[in-house]
Amino acid sequence: MPELTFRLRWPDAAETVNYSPSTIIKNHFSSGESYEMAEFLHRSRRALAAASARVEAAYGYPCSRAQATLAAIETRAAQFSAQQIITVIEITP
Repeated sequence: MPELTFRLRWPDAAETVNYSPSTIIKNHFSSGESYEMAEFLHRSRRALAAASARVEAAYGYPCSRAQATLAAIETRAAQFSAQQIITVIEITP
């Protein structure tokens, strides 16, 4: 299954690199696009759940790394308001 990473710039200008076990993340985000935090969280939940489901369909178990990525995003996002902006800097490869 093709993995990828996506780099985020948070409202406090910090950057993080996040993991997805599937390219399906590209259906939910675009490199260079900015989102309000609430929308970003909504898309993250859908994207990483779909990515984990692809792993489960292929291997018989959900992707714990996708679940951990979502947990880390949700924890970090709790520091910001729903209207603050987050940017997807890049999606690689």
